[in-house]
Amino acid sequence: MENPKRTLSKIRGTALSADGTAIAYERQGDGPPVILVSGTLATAANEAPLAALLAHRFSVITYDRRGRGSSGDTTPYAVKREIEDLAALIDAAGGSASVHGMSSGGALALEAAAAGLPITQLSVYEPPFLTDPAGRRANADQRARLDGLLAEERRADALELFLDGMMPSGTLAQLRRSPLWGRLEALAHTLAYDHAVMGDARVPTKRLREITARVMVVDGGASPTWRRETVRVISETLPRGRHRTLTGQTHEVAPHVLAPVLEDYFAA
Repeated sequence: MENPKRTLSKIRGTALSADGTAIAYERQGDGPPVILVSGTLATAANEAPLAALLAHRFSVITYDRRGRGSSGDTTPYAVKREIEDLAALIDAAGGSASVHGMSSGGALALEAAAAGLPITQLSVYEPPFLTDPAGRRANADQRARLDGLLAEERRADALELFLDGMMPSGTLAQLRRSPLWGRLEALAHTLAYDHAVMGDARVPTKRLREITARVMVVDGGASPTWRRETVRVISETLPRGRHRTLTGQTHEVAPHVLAPVLEDYFAA
């Protein structure tokens, strides 16, 4: 049995993307490399609890996606640049790696795998594509309004627009008064980046069929029906896809529930 108190290596570094953008990352553990790709309004810090649970068996890399935290933000933005960022991290990891993507980070990871990056195996948690045409129309409307607000540098308004409907009005009001609001507002411009990653929000079936790696597509058993339907479609479209449901979990999946599932999958 492993000594649970053993000291794990932890290294902070910077990977240079193809366009020269500095991507800040942290690497902990000494096993096979696993890269965690965060979702909307998240940084490497959001992935730290999951990374800590996996680091006893893997060399886990968390990073600030471009425009976030300590990473650079060369303009103009393009999804291709974010794929190049992930490529630089895979290179830093030794030339190939397993990857886990959360939400929109899962959508980015799927696109990177379709682009041919050396991803040995991939896991994604509830990529927020939409199978319902009405949902896609609402998403397109929100995207247009967000783009307008961000063009006017109205980050707080853009953030509120994005979060409205995702939480009760009272909770949103409390969030606005909390220290967390300032940190989220600093990331608000990247909402446009995630919209670009998601495209028109349709499940990208053609691109998914180009992925040759094994892919585990995970959802929460307590998540809304639309999220679970999307996961089902993705897993059935992928040539080597498998579907896993975590009982009782929502989109805010608990790291201690997800970690053993990822450990078993990436170790296989």
